[in-house]
Amino acid sequence: NKRGADVVIENVGEATWDESLRSLARGGRLVSCGATTGPKVAFDMRRLFWHQWSILGSTMGNDAEYREIVRLLGAGELRPIVDRVFPFTEARAAFERLERGEQLGKIAVQMTETE
Repeated sequence: NKRGADVVIENVGEATWDESLRSLARGGRLVSCGATTGPKVAFDMRRLFWHQWSILGSTMGNDAEYREIVRLLGAGELRPIVDRVFPFTEARAAFERLERGEQLGKIAVQMTETE
């Protein structure tokens, strides 16, 4: 809608920061929990107080919540989104894919061969 979002979860960083701010409603909150595409952002601070936005940094949970996520993953109740698994011999290509921001989900580098 034209009003904007009350809360935006920003976990990409530099590449999507401006769009995340533009998505906020007046009085909205941006929660930053990642910087995959880069940690440095710049914006006109007057927008922050003019729109009465709040910006909150988050690690996405505490130790107990992390242990619960690991348990759920181990039990197969949660499945991470894996974009691609690269063999170790193609580790450079995996990092290049990350740098270009082409992935949707996690990229894994397999350290040993499977049969």
